[in-house]
Amino acid sequence: MKQFAALYSELDASTSTAAKIAALQGYLAQASAADAAWAVYFLAGGKPRQLVRPALLRALACEMADLPEWLFEASYQAVGDLAETIAHVLPVAPCGQDDASLAQWVQGRLLPLRGLAEPQVRARVRAQWLQLDGLGRLLWVKLAGGGFRVGVSRLLVQRALAVHAGLEPACVAERMMGYTDSRAVPTAQSYLALIAPQASGAQAGRQDGRPYPFFLAHPLAADEPLESLGEPAQWLIEWKYDGIRAQLVKRAAGVFLWSRGQELITESFADVLPLAADLPEGTVLDGELLAWQAGAAAPFAVLQQRLGRKRLPASLLARVPATFVAYDLLEQGGQDIRALPQAQRRERLEQLLHGQAMPLSPALHPADWAAVEQLRRDARSVEGLMLKRLDSGYGSGRTKSEGLWLKFKRDPMVVDGVLIYAQAGHGRRASLYSDYTFAVWNRPVENAAQAQAVIDAIARREPLPSIPDLPLAEQPLQLVAFTKAYSGLSDQEMRLVDAQIKRTLLDKFGPVRSVRPTLVFELAFEGIALSKRHKSGVALRFPRISRLRTDKPLHEASTLADLQALLPAQKGL
Repeated sequence: MKQFAALYSELDASTSTAAKIAALQGYLAQASAADAAWAVYFLAGGKPRQLVRPALLRALACEMADLPEWLFEASYQAVGDLAETIAHVLPVAPCGQDDASLAQWVQGRLLPLRGLAEPQVRARVRAQWLQLDGLGRLLWVKLAGGGFRVGVSRLLVQRALAVHAGLEPACVAERMMGYTDSRAVPTAQSYLALIAPQASGAQAGRQDGRPYPFFLAHPLAADEPLESLGEPAQWLIEWKYDGIRAQLVKRAAGVFLWSRGQELITESFADVLPLAADLPEGTVLDGELLAWQAGAAAPFAVLQQRLGRKRLPASLLARVPATFVAYDLLEQGGQDIRALPQAQRRERLEQLLHGQAMPLSPALHPADWAAVEQLRRDARSVEGLMLKRLDSGYGSGRTKSEGLWLKFKRDPMVVDGVLIYAQAGHGRRASLYSDYTFAVWNRPVENAAQAQAVIDAIARREPLPSIPDLPLAEQPLQLVAFTKAYSGLSDQEMRLVDAQIKRTLLDKFGPVRSVRPTLVFELAFEGIALSKRHKSGVALRFPRISRLRTDKPLHEASTLADLQALLPAQKGL
């Protein structure tokens, strides 16, 4: 644990890629295989299921430090990180840090906490915290609470492993597929398999269920003219779906579905597996998991209803059926064909799926770049377009050396919202109101005086008017909350907004403050869908602040009708 804590500290303190790779190499050179297995797992993004509830960790820290809850919460707001807060407030350990290794700590002490009764968890956590120094406790909370992260990417870990073992980075990337799956338990043997010498000669066909590293697209630069890409006929042009990128693997071991995050999601999408029934063994497809309703792709918000559930009831499966839309063929007859040009892989994919139930991503054939641009602008139920060079191989990660894929996303949707609630941030933003809730008018506003009457009523803390059995859009004029956002402002803009919020505060609701509406913001977002959980009736995807509208009066802010007009049409693409 001491060695891993020292590595964590070194990685956290550096912004240099070379220094981080050197630190990782140094650790791998002296760590045992069992310790290296867990270190690679955590650093590459692996997260075991939460072992101890954060609320229990807070309570224990307060007890051991003899702090009132309000003081702990105030400290947490200032620090901005639960693990760091706990490490700061706990009393100094009487005997310093325990000498157990990382593997011994994780397998012998942390993982056994899962499933224990609360009194046993309390006793063990207390005892373990007393065996660690401040940095060790910080790491303990991050590992047990599922919040471990440090400034290291999976790609950087792969590069360090490749240098340490004398392997090609692409080889390490392939071997690491599935290594950080939440159900995986890294072992000394699994780590040694990562760094084993590369076999010479042709490799035998795979028999397990591991996917290939995903090839990632580059965004098309905003200032790059489409004409600079050559002719549209040199590209495979497809819709960029708004779903879950996945690989479907069918080999002797069975049929497997993997997400781009390298999570095995076969059980969550078991209704997709019959699509692979007639595929031959030794087939790997790249594609998109989508909610599929009335013969068309549904918005991501529909698919989201199936995510994060331990059990999928039959009613949900019937209401939100899923499908796998294939757009690339990576393995055929057990042979890796990723090096073949995109045109050949597409031709083989079309032949493979001819007459099959599995949907094939349609190839679009615009006459010129103006038509491509028009397709992008008209896209509603998709994120935009994918452009794939026909002479391009299927690479690994976001690289241009083996192939070229470009994503040509549609412009974000925008509306103008009124700020009605604010909440202070954490850490560096603890003294600023940085998290905001926005509202739109329930119906069009006739003039500024009509809007001002509503604002004055809010300032007097009068309840919202309501007429029974009338739709929200027909109720008396009011502001309706529809989304939250906390990113998009510069530090200077945030300070100006914070000062205005403090001048217009009205009421407290826990950490949230209501304000007298005075500010209008332009909000950008990637998608919108109907939602029964929100009073506004809609939910936004990736909302953020695009600018402060000092030029726009309150009565000209957007309405519910403006939001509803942006809802995607429920029909085919």
